[in-house]
Amino acid sequence: MAIDIGITKKDRESIARNLSKLLADTYSLYLKTHGFHWNITGPMFNTLHLMFETQYNELWIAADALAERMRALDVYAPGSYTQFGKLTSIPEETGVPDWKAMVRQLVDGHETATRTAREVFKAADQADDQPTADLATQRMQEHEKTAWMLRSLLR
Repeated sequence: MAIDIGITKKDRESIARNLSKLLADTYSLYLKTHGFHWNITGPMFNTLHLMFETQYNELWIAADALAERMRALDVYAPGSYTQFGKLTSIPEETGVPDWKAMVRQLVDGHETATRTAREVFKAADQADDQPTADLATQRMQEHEKTAWMLRSLLR
């Protein structure tokens, strides 16, 4: 059955392209955060191990919400490492940096995801797509808050 939600196919596809990038950033940040959670050592171990766990759980739930929004727009969501690798703006970490470098990378990742979410918001706002705009706003708020909390550890 054809979709008729008041947003043109062209606009839904444009919004979904932006959502795909945010989904890829979210999943990449999830993976990086989870890896850091597993591999953190040093005097900040307990604090960061617990903080990273909270953060990767939130990112996992966010990825699902983003993908489900894409499906509500009748566009398929990317779901492979290859697709995410092509879409993300967050660099992969294959080593095990010290805790400060981990925190810096996650600050950068959350700031990157915030900028990506702003692009989602712009596309959604232009198409009068309030649910996607709301989701993008929620993502910006969460990424900005998380970046602030992480950044505070480096002062």
